[in-house]
Amino acid sequence: MPRERASGTDSELIELVSELVKIESENPPGNEKPVAEFVANWFDGEGIDAEVIEKPFEDRPQVVAQVGSGDPTLVLNGHTDVYPAGDRSRWEHDPYGAEIADGKLYGRGSVDMKLGLSLAMLTAKNLKPEIESGGLDGSIIVHAPIGQETGDPGTLALIEEGYGGDYAVVLEPTRMETVTSNKGLAWYDITVNGEPGHSARPDSGVNAIEEAHALVGRLLEYDDELRQREHELVGPAYANLTQIEGGLTGNMIPEKMTLRLERRFFPNETVDEMDEEVGALLEDVASEYDLDIEWERVSSYESTDAPTNSYPAEVFRKHSSDVAGVSTEPAGRPWAADTRWFINHTDVPAITWGPGDSALCGRYDEHFDIDEAETGLDILQRASREILSTSDD
Repeated sequence: MPRERASGTDSELIELVSELVKIESENPPGNEKPVAEFVANWFDGEGIDAEVIEKPFEDRPQVVAQVGSGDPTLVLNGHTDVYPAGDRSRWEHDPYGAEIADGKLYGRGSVDMKLGLSLAMLTAKNLKPEIESGGLDGSIIVHAPIGQETGDPGTLALIEEGYGGDYAVVLEPTRMETVTSNKGLAWYDITVNGEPGHSARPDSGVNAIEEAHALVGRLLEYDDELRQREHELVGPAYANLTQIEGGLTGNMIPEKMTLRLERRFFPNETVDEMDEEVGALLEDVASEYDLDIEWERVSSYESTDAPTNSYPAEVFRKHSSDVAGVSTEPAGRPWAADTRWFINHTDVPAITWGPGDSALCGRYDEHFDIDEAETGLDILQRASREILSTSDD
């Protein structure tokens, strides 16, 4: 029978999430190591085999833990990095205090995704007796990868090390909807070149910031045009201006100005297609306004377009509906997820699923609802039991 879920603020789940939230693991710069050490030690204390993987970056270790060796193998994936906390004076609750108020747990990374990682860890622990006794045929692998927030191939490295499994669940916050489609994104640095000069004689140079005025206007129009495109599961496309840098000092005409453009694209589109689209747009702007423009794609996330009727998708829809009344309709999300490493690079059926609201990711006073989190643990363990009971023998 499914294990009864605990309730209240002193449950094992909330204690574990609290400990993880209190460990700062911001990325950038990529400070996941303390969390990886905690996760590895926790598994060791629970008698679960865990391995520290120093790939793809030696100074940013990842953790893999495994319970059992039978088939099928279910991978539970929860990344260790979190967004920077930003201006801490804007937080009502300490971003690394794991404070609890009004049935919610607050902190940077609480919902994205120290909660998801905790769910994976506890599910492995709680199902361990049934797996080892033969009550369940299959096995569980827990991924604790680095670098999801910056597009680093942490999960891909774990897969390439042989920890791919038969099915995978990436435990991002989806309000327990079963997500099979995620947008991709590509980051472009676009530099407008001018000529330096002394600001006392502004006409002695070519002001790159002023030159960029037409470019910014065209990129805003581009975003408006993209918002008219719609995907049934992930919503509209976007082109967001997210960073700007230019000028060397206050009394010089700036020689360069660089904009960061973030292009969010649909599950059925590719990074190469985005390169062609953005490149053609910038070529037109440069020609029309006689601008000296250089650009490069500096990073990208592939989109995810998985079958909506895969076995893990059907199992999680059923249990989420039965326990929490969650919709059984196919779902997508407008953000990228590590699910792409399974779907696009292996034949492992994978979904994105988890409690919590993704609208709170990266926000001040990020938090999750404790009752929803406990319900999520219950559903995850029910669904995992069903999957692990499915043997090919």
